[in-house]
Amino acid sequence: MSDLQREPASFRDPSGSVFYAGGRVLRGLDAGAAEDWRALSSSSFFPPLMSSGKVVMTEEAGPEARSAAGVDLGEFSAVLEHERIPFVSYPHEWTFEMLRHAAELHLEILLAALEDDITMKDGYALNVQWRGATPVFIDIGSFERLQGSGPWAGYRQFCQTFLFPLLLQAYLDVPFQRFLRGHLEGFEPSEMRKLLGGRNLVHKGVFRHVHLQAIMETKVTAGTESVKKELAGAGFGKELTKATVSKLLALVQGLRSKRSASGWAEYRTTCSYSDADRVAKERFVAEVAAARNPGLVWDLGSNDGAYARIVAQHADYVVAVDGDDVVIDSLYQSLRRDGPANILPLVMNLVDPTPGRGWRGSERAAFTDRARPDLVLGLALVHHLAIGSNVPLPQVVDWFASLGADLIIEFIEPHDPMAKRLLANKPSGMYRDYRLEVFEALLGQSFQLERKEALPGGSRTLFFARPR
Repeated sequence: MSDLQREPASFRDPSGSVFYAGGRVLRGLDAGAAEDWRALSSSSFFPPLMSSGKVVMTEEAGPEARSAAGVDLGEFSAVLEHERIPFVSYPHEWTFEMLRHAAELHLEILLAALEDDITMKDGYALNVQWRGATPVFIDIGSFERLQGSGPWAGYRQFCQTFLFPLLLQAYLDVPFQRFLRGHLEGFEPSEMRKLLGGRNLVHKGVFRHVHLQAIMETKVTAGTESVKKELAGAGFGKELTKATVSKLLALVQGLRSKRSASGWAEYRTTCSYSDADRVAKERFVAEVAAARNPGLVWDLGSNDGAYARIVAQHADYVVAVDGDDVVIDSLYQSLRRDGPANILPLVMNLVDPTPGRGWRGSERAAFTDRARPDLVLGLALVHHLAIGSNVPLPQVVDWFASLGADLIIEFIEPHDPMAKRLLANKPSGMYRDYRLEVFEALLGQSFQLERKEALPGGSRTLFFARPR
């Protein structure tokens, strides 16, 4: 039992708990949830969804499997074993299209479940995770047998964590990420009603899902048994639920973001790289990655993912992170079309990355606490941290060292056009210590420098370093 770790967010579901044992993901179920699981696993819709990859691979763990895991979960009526998702992410780290596709998947699975008299307890966006650019439903404990009539219990939560953020960006052209990050449970209907008032009432879905819900939330969304009985008596049965979910799905499918302007969307064509620089940099990254064959790679400041794609050829999984949601959305859509399947694109400001969230700050892990990378890329990033965000150069290097991974990092010198663009807005003489020799000395204090290469253009240097 010593290696058994309970998922910190498991207390949210009293009918079951998720545990980690080594590399295995286990879910213990009480008697009622075990019956729901057996109804689910014997249904006609569920096995095909698993086979197609839309639902996380799950099987019931018998005594032999439990023994092999080295754990004792005898307090539960059933124990499930799930496929492990390569890297857990949160909805505020997704792009508009990622959130939209995750919402579509959630609703499509619910519609399929209703056909077999199974529903979902909730509609939380975190019920979905990602294998690369492909969404996968993971919360098997959310399924339950349909008991009588009444509305979908997860409708309000679906609106709060899926629909409302999408409406905010689609209709107001406001990126939802920073707002959703600040609200673990999503947007309240009363908040959205204030944001989407006036002329916005004419937009599809706003009156029904925002304004009516805000007016009626104290009664209809309370979820009490008396309210359910009232609605059931009024004819709110399975067919009406299916019709409601189908209309929600059509609404989500029709939403589009108008955001296209970005300071970094055209970086590849406007940066100061020559063709010779680009070829040398690609070769450097490819050679290091091929020699290391890393498991998990973080490409920090990934921009359009060009180097993430190179590393992905030699790695198990790559998490490509950038603060520009437009750039990452474009990367996501290109990964959907062309692959590869082992790159997860995420939106995040690296100067203010996702911290621990929720109850006691541990319910949702901070970005740097979710996994340990084997290799980190920091290409064309240091000058943005040190000059653009005023992070002292020693702290920049110390942060990379704290990740405990091999490192491919690029230093852009002050005379490079991209560095000069940042320095133009800063007081003269403010960055006297921002020099190649200072950076290399700092790097050498925390890392063993394995390889160094100056690019042909004369203003950029690449390093491959390993933690001391």
